[in-house]
Amino acid sequence: MTGTSSTVRSGTARITTLAFTIGALVAAVVIAVLVSLAASHQPDGLEYVAEATGFEDAAVESAAAGSPLADYAVAGIDDPILSNVVVGFLGCAVVFLIGIGVGAIVRRRAASRS
Repeated sequence: MTGTSSTVRSGTARITTLAFTIGALVAAVVIAVLVSLAASHQPDGLEYVAEATGFEDAAVESAAAGSPLADYAVAGIDDPILSNVVVGFLGCAVVFLIGIGVGAIVRRRAASRS
């Protein structure tokens, strides 16, 4: 083949944007759920250093400490594993919705300029 031809061979399947988006969302949710199951229950780096150096008592509660998703848990779900899985799923959903919103804004701006 010579040149920079961009023709598609006959019989070559192309994936639609919708199929790609759904596949990517499913993959992200599966990864988030699996990673949340494998997450360490040990303190994170900042908490570890605070404990090791003796200033963990100086910590103050976050403004979001009373929120329904505080500490990577869902209020009302007593099973810590299930709670972690739900938080991972909700995190994926929020990021996905933000991405859709940003994409819609960019498309509208591009359409208004043309």
